[in-house]
Amino acid sequence: MRRYFDSPTAATAGQGLAARVTLALASLALVAGAADAREPNFPVTPEWRATAQRVAQAGVPLSALAPNAPERYTVQRGDTLWDISKIYLTSPWRWPELWGMNLQQIRNPHLIYPGQVLELVRIGDRAMLRVAGGEGGTVRLSPRVRGELLDDGAIASIPLHLIGPFLNEAVVFDTDALARAPRIVATQEGRVMLSRGETAYVLGELGGARAFRLFREPKALKDPGTGEILGYEARYVGAADFERAGGDGVGSDGRPAIVPATFRIGELRVEAGVGDRLHPVEQQDAAAFVPRAPAGPVDGRIVSIYGDALTAGQNQIVALNRGARDGVERGHVLALWRAGRDAFDTTTEGQRTPLRLPDERHGLLFVFRVFDRVSYALILEVAEPVRPGDRFTQP
Repeated sequence: MRRYFDSPTAATAGQGLAARVTLALASLALVAGAADAREPNFPVTPEWRATAQRVAQAGVPLSALAPNAPERYTVQRGDTLWDISKIYLTSPWRWPELWGMNLQQIRNPHLIYPGQVLELVRIGDRAMLRVAGGEGGTVRLSPRVRGELLDDGAIASIPLHLIGPFLNEAVVFDTDALARAPRIVATQEGRVMLSRGETAYVLGELGGARAFRLFREPKALKDPGTGEILGYEARYVGAADFERAGGDGVGSDGRPAIVPATFRIGELRVEAGVGDRLHPVEQQDAAAFVPRAPAGPVDGRIVSIYGDALTAGQNQIVALNRGARDGVERGHVLALWRAGRDAFDTTTEGQRTPLRLPDERHGLLFVFRVFDRVSYALILEVAEPVRPGDRFTQP
């Protein structure tokens, strides 16, 4: 179930910008499995509040509008906030300004749906979006809490299906701790590999957890510039659920023996086997994604392409060599740069002067998971294949 709140206020068009509908991304946070259905308020994160304070009811300058920004737009099924912002803005990461986020509305977020009509409102040298409707241009919102199924069609910030699996699968460990994690030591009936629903036997400290993810072959993520190890990325195998505890026992020869814990294999990305390591399923952060540009300069490199591909394109996942300690946050939109190539100036007769052409921006990244020194980002758009070592900055 999902919850959202309607504001108890009603504002007329003459009251200016106070009636604008804001789009805090509650649906995305909840689909990610974050929110407790009993909790009546979505959390307000520091970054949400900072964004709201910067842009509260300000709108965007008219110069930021796309040349063909429509006066009215009907929300279509499959739309995202990013899609709609690209229709209206030359810089879609400025969408919080376009929607006029403010503290009151962020605390009580509500959603938009296919079929609703958005109006572009110009006031002086600023512009904003609002949902059309109501008497005399009034947007009336009733003060009640409603719970609705997640599949009722409210639009999200970016295509959720592209990053949903990685919210649990993409994990970076600060140290090679996975080598000391609980491990599968035996399988049902001595099978080499395990499929969903089969039994695995596990040794190691479980720490009271009951739901685990399975990983194998952790690899070091190295900074492309310095070679420093930033963390260890583990290859995701699948899920396993605790069934029975182990303990001390006696072997068939009468000597003491260890009885491993019993687990049932769940959903799998690849077949599980002896040696795979277990890590507890972590509770997801309850904050929704708020796409926005970083507040300050960011400069880093692509560490790797998720899944060990050599290059990546649109809608693929990459690891970045910047994380929380570098000021990177979930929702940050970053610019991708193509390195300038070597060339020669041959316009002067008898001379061949070496040149280094400037770097060119050719894409955008959306950060959706952040660790201390590493982040994962979705490639929103790109002109050429992305490779490890490619540069990114603030947009």
